[in-house]
Amino acid sequence: MPRSQGNSTYSIVLTGLLGLGFIAATIIGSIAWYNSKRPVGWEDKQHPDIVPEINR
Repeated sequence: MPRSQGNSTYSIVLTGLLGLGFIAATIIGSIAWYNSKRPVGWEDKQHPDIVPEINR
């Protein structure tokens, strides 16, 4: 009973979930970083339009 098809599908699903998780973590982390306190020297820089404003 060959199980290569099942294992292949399982690997593809896990790889896809890993990729989606990485992309989500990158996006959420970028939004959090842009909305955090600006580092020294960046206080007067303009807020990027693509990043949503979060009220505290």
